[in-house]
Amino acid sequence: MNITEESENFEAEIEDTEETEEIDENEEIDEDEEIDEDENEEIDQTKPKVKGKARWYAVQVASGCEKRVKKNLEQRIHTLDVADRIVQVDIPEAQILKIRKDGSKHHNPEKIFPGYVLVQMIMDEEAWQAVKNTPHVINFVGAQEKRSVGRGRGHVKPMPLSPAEVERIFRQTQEEEVAVKFNIQVGDRIMVLSGPFKDFHGEVNEVSYEKSTLKALLSIFGRDTPVELEFHQVEKQG
Repeated sequence: MNITEESENFEAEIEDTEETEEIDENEEIDEDEEIDEDENEEIDQTKPKVKGKARWYAVQVASGCEKRVKKNLEQRIHTLDVADRIVQVDIPEAQILKIRKDGSKHHNPEKIFPGYVLVQMIMDEEAWQAVKNTPHVINFVGAQEKRSVGRGRGHVKPMPLSPAEVERIFRQTQEEEVAVKFNIQVGDRIMVLSGPFKDFHGEVNEVSYEKSTLKALLSIFGRDTPVELEFHQVEKQG
């Protein structure tokens, strides 16, 4: 083989090598493009962010089932993956100070709205179904729409509570109310059960539930005399 033939063969090998490298580079580019396409597919599968502001809604439930509904709904929120729309479930309760007949005081939480739970949520079809189909839920509180056909009840359109209503409800949960298990009012006739005026009869003219005391006019020596007594010292007559 002469020098000219060797030179031509060498140049041909170089061209083949360059073509092979170009093919490899193109294959790498194609692989990168496939990776980018896969990433785009993953991004497309991401759940879209829910827009809107969560509002409070009142939901009517079967009597005595408030806590059961709250527990079941909280489980359904996670099972149905609607936590981005149903934010909170609440049963507003107020602290009631109960004064028993013996004068002892006890704090007991009591539901502000028995038969209802409050749900903070962004309303859409999926979130509505999640709440509405919870066992023991009756319906949302809202405006009832008229049926186009027939006489039955129409669809209830859920209506959110106003900010003023929400503030009033949750303010009640922070306040302490006083309740008395026996009912004594101004004008009632009472008999004193203990103390220096035992067995005296009189008429109530002032009641203080906070102090668990009352003032009554007792007939002492033929004259009506105001006397302060504790609840457990008296008994209502008639």
